[in-house]
Amino acid sequence: MVSIVLIGAGNVATQLYKAFSKANGIVVKQWYGRHLDSIASYRNEVAVTDDISQLVTADVYIISVSDDAISTVSEQLPFNDRLVVHTSGSVGIHDLNMKNRRGVFYPLQTFNKASEMSFVDVPICIEALQKEDEDLLKSLANTLGSKSYKLNTTQRRVLHLAAVYVNNFTNQLYRVAHEITESEGVDFEILKPLILETASKIQHMSPYMAQTGPAKRNDKKTIKKHLKMLENEHHKAIYELMTSSIQKTHGR
Repeated sequence: MVSIVLIGAGNVATQLYKAFSKANGIVVKQWYGRHLDSIASYRNEVAVTDDISQLVTADVYIISVSDDAISTVSEQLPFNDRLVVHTSGSVGIHDLNMKNRRGVFYPLQTFNKASEMSFVDVPICIEALQKEDEDLLKSLANTLGSKSYKLNTTQRRVLHLAAVYVNNFTNQLYRVAHEITESEGVDFEILKPLILETASKIQHMSPYMAQTGPAKRNDKKTIKKHLKMLENEHHKAIYELMTSSIQKTHGR
């Protein structure tokens, strides 16, 4: 049985708690939050605390706080020589205080406290300075049903950067499309099958091969019409930038 103390009360920590609490072979012994109100609703399921000096003994301490706070929180831990990991994609393993054994347990997914989700399809990137700690983190991921990947800090940061493109930037494009359809009373729902098909295609072909549209075809008349339709200068700039990027990629 692997014992865990969760440190943090945000989206990732909450979803990790839900997953760990359902998994066989894992016990969450304690959950720390800087503001107890944020995790008070779980006090009948797990020991909660807002006093970092009162953390109990466990096999793994998972720091799941904002990137800027990881180093400070790791310094505040009231013990030495225990396995402490963070869940960030962009923070290095050496940002954790060296008084403890250090590692990373980074689940690559977008998280929301309220959503119901399974970790079966969530890849977890692990890193540790000691082989036995790496094995423990891999076992932890396997217990959740997740596939684990051993990545160093540089590789993980590159992956996090790529994730911003495929998740955050893509979602912003959805938002722009939503504004465009709303402007003429068109139901955004009509676009959802296209969104799903676009995501589905890259499961079996490269994004390069999956590209379609007027920019790839160098359809100048359609591109000109689209730009004329866009009254929002910000939307127009995005269209021009994306068109230029596609054309450079495909030699247009």
